Amino acid sequence: MLSFEPALNVIPIELVSRKEFPNWLKSQSLKVKNLVKRADFSAAANRYVEIADDNGCVERIIAGTGNNLTHQSVGALPTTLPVGDYQFTNAPSEAAYNLGLGWGLGAYRFSDYKPNQKHAPRTLHMDPSHGAVSDEVETVALVRDLINTPASDMLPHHLEAAVRKVATKHDAELEVTLDKALLKKGFRTIYTVGQASQSEPRLMDLRWGDAAHPKLTILGKGVCFDSGGLDLKSASNMRSMKKDMGGAATALGLADLIMRRQLPIRLRLLIPAVENAVGGNAYRPGDVIRTYKGLTVEIGNTDAEGRLILCDALALAAEEKPRLMIDFATLTGAARSAVGTEIAAMFANQDDVAEGIALQGSNCLDPVWRMPLHRSYRAGLRSPVADLCNIATFPEGGAITAALFLESFIGKLPWVHFDINAFNAKSRPGHPVGGEAMGMRATYRYIDQAFSA
Repeated sequence: MLSFEPALNVIPIELVSRKEFPNWLKSQSLKVKNLVKRADFSAAANRYVEIADDNGCVERIIAGTGNNLTHQSVGALPTTLPVGDYQFTNAPSEAAYNLGLGWGLGAYRFSDYKPNQKHAPRTLHMDPSHGAVSDEVETVALVRDLINTPASDMLPHHLEAAVRKVATKHDAELEVTLDKALLKKGFRTIYTVGQASQSEPRLMDLRWGDAAHPKLTILGKGVCFDSGGLDLKSASNMRSMKKDMGGAATALGLADLIMRRQLPIRLRLLIPAVENAVGGNAYRPGDVIRTYKGLTVEIGNTDAEGRLILCDALALAAEEKPRLMIDFATLTGAARSAVGTEIAAMFANQDDVAEGIALQGSNCLDPVWRMPLHRSYRAGLRSPVADLCNIATFPEGGAITAALFLESFIGKLPWVHFDINAFNAKSRPGHPVGGEAMGMRATYRYIDQAFSA
């Protein structure tokens, strides 16, 4: 955890890079040299040596940062160091934010369902001037918490409560279109996908900021559990589908961070929330739905539901012609095959926007990779009975055809689509197993730069 308050008995952490290590070691006492040798310490990132005083108490920590000082250089320390209060003593001021970020992200644990499991805190004390780092740490924790929560406690009405809490905190406007009211307003795809669930489908529409500021619309896929519908998933593929609202969680986290930082933006957040359940009134393969935009869509597969709920939300967003639209979705397994589980696949129709986000992702170690909107693949989305089919006639390039389907609903407006995993399959420093805000930090940095200029 992070603290911006002074504390007694703080244990100093001295950082050493691989480059500095040989000269640093020469200057140390024989005692320290022996401890370093015994620990086989060579200043690798997240490795450390405890230096004890004559009473056996920890006097200081020598921590390695590897070749480059990033937030990941210290991300493992909050779970491996002895319990106590710590402070970095020799970190350059420009690195303080990243050190706090790494510590905060690495300290995260989801233990809501383990009431008897206590996590002993390792607290990093920082100068109050670096307090802004807590905004980023807390919004990532929000995203992770929402994704990690089981679907029994994170159905559409639970997700609405989470959005409402954020809206109330920032005095934002929130309008919710619920169940049959979706049909009255023309949001038939959202209603149809969610109609078999006991938790009614809904569309959440949050607005914040000065109307005179440039418009930014963020959208997130909120499929709170995805059984696949009548095209039922296998047991192994269904097991992790509580995370299928990861796009909504990430979009909400990004909106929260923008509002915390008071960026000069007229912000709109759209989250269609459904459960893709099986029931007597579930939608069927072969059904045709008339979308909010007016295009008709044939259902080729009920397990391609995310693009259906997003298409109505995107069409609604496009009506206001925002400066930029960004959507986050756990949309396809094909994106995971293309870039793996640690990288956000990004589609964009504006080169400068894509390049800007990719650069920020590289700078802050929130990796994104641009994928092509290869227009000739659009032919695979043709249907003999409707304007579009929700799956392509060929299996290859599934992430691309899904993105092309969404693009059909936005016109020529600037748009970015993230196809994310929203889940860490394994632990890495600063990134424990479980829900993850993939692409969020990179996108925030781009927005801050582009909209504050």
